[in-house]
Amino acid sequence: MQCYDQKMQSAQHQGLAVFSPANFGMVMATGIVSLAASFLGFARLATGLFLLNNILYAVLCVLTMARAVRHRQAFWQDMTSHLRGPSFFTFVAGTSVLGSQYIAMFGLHAAGVTFLAVGVVSWILLTYTVFAAIIIKEDKPSLDQGITGAWLLAVVAAQSIAVLSTLVAAQWAQPHRLELNFIALSMWLWGGMLYIWMMSLIFYRYTFFRLAPGDLAPPYWINMGAMAISTLAGSLLIENSVDAPYLQSLLPFLKGFTIFYWATATWWIPMLLVLGFWRHVYKRFPLRYDPLYWGAVFPLGMYTACTLRMSTAMSFDFMDMIPRLLFPVALAAWLVTFAGLLRQLRRWKKTLPMP
Repeated sequence: MQCYDQKMQSAQHQGLAVFSPANFGMVMATGIVSLAASFLGFARLATGLFLLNNILYAVLCVLTMARAVRHRQAFWQDMTSHLRGPSFFTFVAGTSVLGSQYIAMFGLHAAGVTFLAVGVVSWILLTYTVFAAIIIKEDKPSLDQGITGAWLLAVVAAQSIAVLSTLVAAQWAQPHRLELNFIALSMWLWGGMLYIWMMSLIFYRYTFFRLAPGDLAPPYWINMGAMAISTLAGSLLIENSVDAPYLQSLLPFLKGFTIFYWATATWWIPMLLVLGFWRHVYKRFPLRYDPLYWGAVFPLGMYTACTLRMSTAMSFDFMDMIPRLLFPVALAAWLVTFAGLLRQLRRWKKTLPMP
C-alpha cells in the first residue's frame, strides 16, 4: 500500500509539473458564456455556469499555487517563455470575468471590488514580469517560432479590467465612480494600443513565414476575442458616460472606436473559420483536447455578449438577432470543449497505477 501511495503521488506530482497556465481560459470561457446567457434571459443556465465557474476558479487557483511552490523552476520557465508566458494572463482575465459575473448577474458589489483588486494587482505583476523577462533574456526564438495569438491574452487581460471597472463604477458613489471610469478608459485605450502592436507582428508572421497546421494553435481565435472584449468595454463606457463628464465629451470617439473594434472582430470570424477548415479538414490535423481550446470558446461567447451590449448602448436594434443566432454556437463550443476536458481527466485517471 505504501508503494502504491508513492506511485500515486509521483503521477500527480508529474501532472502538476506540466500544468498549463492556459487552464484559466476555461474560467474565461465559462464566465462569458454565462454572462451571455444572462443577457439573453436564460437565467437557470447562466446561474448553473456561474456556480461551476466558481468551482473551476477555486480548483485552478489551488493547483497553480501548488505548482508555484512545488515546481518553482518549471513555473518560472513557463512565465519567461515566449510561447507559454502570455498564457498566464488568462488568470487576470478569468478573475475579472468572474468578478463581472458577480456584479452583472447578482449585483454583489463587494465581491466585484475584491475580484477587481486581485485582477489589477495580478495584471501589474504579470505585465512587468512576463514582458520584462522576455525582453532581457539572451536566448530568444525567431519571430515565427516565438509569437502566437496567445500574446493577445495580454490585451484581453487589460480589457477585462476595463469591463469590470465600468461595472463596479456603475454601482459606486462619486467621486470613486469618476476615478474607476477613468481607470476603465485608460485600460481600454491601452488595450487597443497593445492590440495594434501585437497584431502587426502576428499578421506579419502569418503572411511572410511558412505556416504549418501545428502552428495554427487554438489561441489564434484570440485575434477576434481581443477585439470583442474591447467592444464590450467600449459599450459599457458609453453607458457610463451619463455619470462622467469627460466620457460625455469623448462620446463620439467612444462610439467610433467601439464600432471599429466590433467591425475588426467581425472581419476575423470568416477568416478564422477558413483557417480552421484548412487546418483540420484539408490538412487533417487531429482535433484533441488542449487547454488552449478554451481560447477559441471565449471569443465566441464574448462576441455574443459584446454585440448584444453594443446594440443596447447605441440603440442598434437591427443587431439584436446576431447574438441570438451566435449564442447556441458558443454554447455548443463550450459543451464540446468541456466534454474533451472530462474525457482527458478520465484518461489521466486510467494512467494512475493500480494498488
